[in-house]
Amino acid sequence: MMAAPLREVRVLGQRFRNPLGLAAGFDKQCEAVDGLFKMGFGFVEVGTVTPKPQEGNPRPRVFRLAQDEAVINRYGFNSHGHAAVERRLRARQETQIRLTGAGMPLGVNLGKNKSSTDAAADYVAGVRTLGPLADYLVVNVSSPNTPGLRDLQGKAELRDLLSKVLVERDLLPCERKPAVLVKIAPDLTAQDKQDIASVVCELGVDGLIVSNTTVSRPSSLRSRQRMEPGGLSGKPLRELSTQIIREMYALTQGRVPIIGVGGVSNGQDALEKIRAGASLVQLYTALVYHGPPVVGTVKRELEELLRDVTWSIGRGVDVLWRGPGRFLLSQSEGDTAPS
Repeated sequence: MMAAPLREVRVLGQRFRNPLGLAAGFDKQCEAVDGLFKMGFGFVEVGTVTPKPQEGNPRPRVFRLAQDEAVINRYGFNSHGHAAVERRLRARQETQIRLTGAGMPLGVNLGKNKSSTDAAADYVAGVRTLGPLADYLVVNVSSPNTPGLRDLQGKAELRDLLSKVLVERDLLPCERKPAVLVKIAPDLTAQDKQDIASVVCELGVDGLIVSNTTVSRPSSLRSRQRMEPGGLSGKPLRELSTQIIREMYALTQGRVPIIGVGGVSNGQDALEKIRAGASLVQLYTALVYHGPPVVGTVKRELEELLRDVTWSIGRGVDVLWRGPGRFLLSQSEGDTAPS
């Protein structure tokens, strides 16, 4: 028996033809968007993009932890800058309008220059330059590889930054304004998480991306290069990021859509994040170890798992998926808590 196709997601003011997207960091310079959509992703997020071009950190700056199916990177926002990315996005603007209409939105992840003394100005410039070309924008304040960046997750700093970003977004001349999301770290204290949830709800931020890479090093790591400095992604991040999704869903009372990312390499991984509170999921490191076929594999396995859920609980599936599994139904008010 064939599994039914994944149902579309309606969230962030957009229609997503399926809930699996590509995380930022793979196509930093916006050079491969159309090919990535052809791989089967429901959405693609490019960047991180900084205002001015910058080289990033010295090489070597990325390390495969093959025994752990993980990667450590310390790229440091290597970016061609706003102007170059704007040219590439504008050259394919009509194509993206068609893709968005077909349920394949585009996200743009924004960062700050390492040498910048005014972080808010960098993010506001990104909104002004790239916002009209994006379906959603991501304020990345959680990379561990830019000095001082994670300090912007503090309550006062985050409120000030996001207030300015949202004002600039609302001033954009485009008819459909992009959603604004914040990408957070997994290495947060309980107070940090409460503060972020408070600010996001207070200001009406459209969504969260949970989570970025971790600076922690689980004792289970076996690979020789496990202690290289940088952010750890892949399988060892899976449970940590899923737990942060669960906590942020509870702290925001399910009112803020979450894109879950971290260690997704199969359908079960995706389902765990959805059940924890994610409306959409992303992957990246899985491509390193499993190649492009992993996209179809994750979608197919997720379809089969959802079919099994339907068989096992019958009509009760609507209750189960009305909250964290929003993609089975359009997002609505009064969502139930995760089971």
